[in-house]
Amino acid sequence: MITAKYIIKKIKSQRVRRTIKATLRGTPERPRLIMVKSNKYLYTQVIDDASHQVLLCASTLEKELKAKLKSAKNKDAAKLLGETIAERLKEKKIETVVFDRNVYAYAGRVKIFSDAAREKGIRF
Repeated sequence: MITAKYIIKKIKSQRVRRTIKATLRGTPERPRLIMVKSNKYLYTQVIDDASHQVLLCASTLEKELKAKLKSAKNKDAAKLLGETIAERLKEKKIETVVFDRNVYAYAGRVKIFSDAAREKGIRF
């Protein structure tokens, strides 16, 4: 039986996600910062895996961020999202995080997002 390429890609990405989730763990002192990209928006969450809670979240879907942006998925949006989540982390007095880039390559919007958070003082 011949399998479609998109199904093979989906299976591979699911396998990668499982291995990432098995190796990366967020603690109360150093939570996990995860980034998710969709076709329209960028999302980010700060997760404490020990208590299974989402501590913070931000996305380009929010009204304040959407008003500042031309497009909610380009590199400018990634930079603004990185700065926003860094400010929210500072308010919660969290300085260090474990960065989970998901199945995405560390290039483009993912790199710009992480660089913007680092510039604001968050350590990965």
